[in-house]
Amino acid sequence: MVLYGLGTTIGAGIYALVGELAGIAGYFSPISFLIASLIAALTAMSFAELSGRFPLAAGAALYVREGFSSQRLSTITGLLVILAGLVSAAALINGFVGYLHQFVDIDRLQAILLITLILGGIAAWGISTSVTLAALITIIEIGGLLLIIGVSFSGTTIGADNLSTTLIPSVDITHWKSIFAGALLAFYAFIGFEDMVDVAEEVKNVKRNLPLAILLTLGITTILYMLIMITAVLAVPPEQLASTEAPLAFLYQHFTGNDATLISIIGLLAIINGALIQMIMASRVMYGLGSRGQLPAVLSFVHPDTQTPLIATFVATITVLILALIGHLTILAEITSLIMLSIFSMINLALLRIKKRSPSTGGSINFPRWIPLSGFIVSLSFLVLTLVNVTFF
Repeated sequence: MVLYGLGTTIGAGIYALVGELAGIAGYFSPISFLIASLIAALTAMSFAELSGRFPLAAGAALYVREGFSSQRLSTITGLLVILAGLVSAAALINGFVGYLHQFVDIDRLQAILLITLILGGIAAWGISTSVTLAALITIIEIGGLLLIIGVSFSGTTIGADNLSTTLIPSVDITHWKSIFAGALLAFYAFIGFEDMVDVAEEVKNVKRNLPLAILLTLGITTILYMLIMITAVLAVPPEQLASTEAPLAFLYQHFTGNDATLISIIGLLAIINGALIQMIMASRVMYGLGSRGQLPAVLSFVHPDTQTPLIATFVATITVLILALIGHLTILAEITSLIMLSIFSMINLALLRIKKRSPSTGGSINFPRWIPLSGFIVSLSFLVLTLVNVTFF
């Protein structure tokens, strides 16, 4: 489950985000990542507790129903989660095809059709097969990041004596404005842990393992991101990182003198791994809603051999295919971010209401009430800031 969570969290975003973040926060980019991880941790803890209280598929929709006692709001939440996952998968497939053209001359429509159907087939084959493949790709992704950390660390130009003065900001308000602007961007690199709850019914010893896996996923992600960002800004001036479209490939090529094909291939795997996990997640939410009568019951059909929700997986695959063929999903990707922040706000508020009614939990984790309250305030604030940014900028 930790590898599954890392696969959906440590995705293609980090391969481009390093440069963008360096351009905003400069040498203080690691602090931006740390602040973003603390903000994400609040909602991750809420998801961890709720997954122990209600270890069932269609997680977010179920949590909203339990918190607000509203079937309609629960269904809307479930549909928003499905939409966010399918749009994200379609965007990732489009991105994969774009990178694929660097290696293979293949027609875009044919590539999208082939890749989407292969991913749909893997998702339908069985959860063990799907998660095993996703876990293997995740290990390769992490290996690629560790390789870049290693070569960047060897090229560090700033001595140990100057580390604190270089990476730790003063009380200057100008520094902190750029740090918080960077944190707003870095926050999206941590989104993905929420997808873990949607395979709850396929996790062994779920009340213990799933909450623990969510927290471990966020912790490992934070450590990797911090190491990447620290070694990157110490090895190459932030303005140079910001000027390249593929900063991690640039770092590898710059310090090894080798061709960056290996890193590009790992980036490709990261993209396709994210698409696979999003398709698995969306099909499980459809199954969960179908089994509770909130969507057509046919979506809850589970194949007796593969033990996967076959109809829901088919619907998810066809929807992703259509969205990927339409292309131009930049605006939809921004809407996806807004959707996720809206969901995070509702989930934290739902847990707050649940804890008020039932302070004790049947799960393995019971956080104090200020955790979901803080998560709600932070998520809502990020939602407002993102809306202002999209509307006016």
